[in-house]
Amino acid sequence: MRHLIDIRDLTQAEIVSLLDLADDIMARREDYREVCRYKKLATLFFEPSTRTRLSFEAAMMELGGKVLGFSEAASSSASKGESVADTVRVVGCYADIIAMRHPKEGAPLAAALHSTVPIINAGDGGHNHPTQTLTDLLTIRREKGSLDGFTIGLCGDLKFGRTVHSLIAALTRCEGVRFVCISPEELRLPGYVRQDVLERSGASFAEVRDLAEVMPELDVLYMTRVQRERFFNEEDYLRLKDSYILTPAKLESAKSSLSILHPLPRVNEIDTAIDSDPRACYFRQALNGKFVRMALILKLLEEAEK
Repeated sequence: MRHLIDIRDLTQAEIVSLLDLADDIMARREDYREVCRYKKLATLFFEPSTRTRLSFEAAMMELGGKVLGFSEAASSSASKGESVADTVRVVGCYADIIAMRHPKEGAPLAAALHSTVPIINAGDGGHNHPTQTLTDLLTIRREKGSLDGFTIGLCGDLKFGRTVHSLIAALTRCEGVRFVCISPEELRLPGYVRQDVLERSGASFAEVRDLAEVMPELDVLYMTRVQRERFFNEEDYLRLKDSYILTPAKLESAKSSLSILHPLPRVNEIDTAIDSDPRACYFRQALNGKFVRMALILKLLEEAEK
């Protein structure tokens, strides 16, 4: 049984194949309308989500399939003490594929060890978010024309930001990508990402605190929010939450070809005045997420049926 728990579960060739399939779905949507007829996706979201959950649901429905599931732990048997292993064993009796989000790192992996159907990690704590990474890669490729040879600035919460961790893991496989990590000291990349991913891959990277000083050299700017739900101390959150706010003034030194990405939801880290700037890609990025999840569902179901 094939699952997607970590972006590194996919080879580079498989990632490119998924992006190619997503592009084809976007170009020929009618050809994919019924390919998952009679198939069911279960969305097991033990943590709140809007975009990711609805994106998965929209993806399955546009493939002609059905959706069942829950959107918070309180509405599941987890509130009664049921284990993740038992939940997926039971849900696998009703669905052909499962998308799971969980606040605890490693929960989707534990689920995959007991599941009889493919498990897709839709985010586990501060660890991984592989389908967001596929979304980001598709967006970068569509905006820049390639996944090679550019400088990306990763700005904001790099300590708890699972989308950042997964994206770094994916882009270190590409040629000539330079990373600029922009954050306050308290929200720097965790050591395991810096050492085990960036340093081990030999990627070029820098860690800075000032967004303005590196803005002119960036080809892609990946903004993230400071996540209240990842903090144990409310005072620390309040002190750091507005560390980086992107405004039109801060973009004056940026390249005209800059692409601005954000995994969303946005709080106030990107001024709404930037939404009309052609360099703002985050709403196109959200749309891309639906198509790349359609591609992933198709691939995993296809492998499960072999």
